Amino acid sequence: MESKLSLKTRREFLRTTLLGGALSWTVPTFLARTFSALQAEAVNSAQVATGNDSPILVILQMAGGNDGLNTVVPFANDHYFRARPRLAHKPGAVLKLSDEIGLHPALTGFQSLFGQGHLSIVQGVGYPNPNRSHFRSTEIWQTASDSKKIEKYGWVGRFFDNCCKGADPTVGVNVGRQMPQAFAAKNPVGISLDNPENYRLVGVDPTDGTDPAELSLREMNRPEMESDAGADANSGDTIGAVAGKAHVGGSVLDYLERTALDAQVSSDKIREISGKFTNHATYPPSQLGNGMKLVARLIGGALPTRIFYVSQGGYDTHTNQAGPQARLLQDLGDSVTAFVEDLKAQGNFERVLLMTFSEFGRRVAENASGGTDHGAAAPMFLVGSRVKAGLLGKYPSLAPEDMLNGDLKYNVDFRCVYAAVLEKWLRTRSEPILGKKFEPLQIL
Repeated sequence: MESKLSLKTRREFLRTTLLGGALSWTVPTFLARTFSALQAEAVNSAQVATGNDSPILVILQMAGGNDGLNTVVPFANDHYFRARPRLAHKPGAVLKLSDEIGLHPALTGFQSLFGQGHLSIVQGVGYPNPNRSHFRSTEIWQTASDSKKIEKYGWVGRFFDNCCKGADPTVGVNVGRQMPQAFAAKNPVGISLDNPENYRLVGVDPTDGTDPAELSLREMNRPEMESDAGADANSGDTIGAVAGKAHVGGSVLDYLERTALDAQVSSDKIREISGKFTNHATYPPSQLGNGMKLVARLIGGALPTRIFYVSQGGYDTHTNQAGPQARLLQDLGDSVTAFVEDLKAQGNFERVLLMTFSEFGRRVAENASGGTDHGAAAPMFLVGSRVKAGLLGKYPSLAPEDMLNGDLKYNVDFRCVYAAVLEKWLRTRSEPILGKKFEPLQIL
């Protein structure tokens, strides 16, 4: 009786999951019968091409367009104070990094990392012909495209396609429900998750016909993630990330079979790792803090992931910016600092590079509502044991005659940062992934 129920469960799972009810069809019996054997084979081959000593990249999206001017502050610049009579940080309040540049007062965590030689600040990052749309600019950053060109696949997805064939399904892990477009690939890999304890719903009454394992698998891997602009429980997004749609090539049944197996293996592995590993640092009790805590646990538990993706939302500060931005940056600095402390305690800090980005900065002049509107160039932060610590690049000029329609002009193309990460950290050629040659910025 038990084997028959198991077979029925597998058949029903493959019939209903992953397409979300969008299609109605029946899976052949042979597919259900071979599920267990294929699953066992997948478990045995799970470590292909992702050794536990490989370098790890953590991408942290500051969603909504962070005001870089009040994050990395030009406190000795008269143009700054004239443009922001209310929002400008006074010289005595900023955390000074040089005679001209300092950090937002709330970024004490980043100040500590800077002093330890673990923080690189790339100034004035952007791209030609900047776009002020949240959706489009995020898409440009996630696909590494020119502003006038639409790319189907993400830059991380192209890395997976070029460098991670045969890799474990968890080669890419997004903390959140919505897969970022950066992960979109010809041959989709990677998973989105929010909390391992949510995968298998312990305590569900089996009499209602619902198998917790099915719910787990259905949630773990979906062929297409909804482009939901609402808030995400883990990422804290106020501006929804651009969803990357999985490309289904070849037989739909083959795709579903592989995806289902990937989901089962990944779910079991992640739940086991996160349940047995203990964090060694105290994180902020926030969505970002929880996300970084989970990433640290998965790294410590030797999940063979090459790229983790986490997101912190809330940076679209059109009104009353001062308080919300201070809270967000405090959370950012404290979460990343705890993450570094955790990695050091594990002995894994040498393997990890963290990189932040935001889809754009804000306008130089404050608006009448005590906030700032969509702008262009902004800083990026890189954290690691091997980064070239300090201020990199040139701070954009704030002189009105040097700006572009009230925006800061970029000095560093963000794809030069990506090129450096790909070539110097992930150890692969950047040109096939970025589509053309960009000179790697000296960040390592």
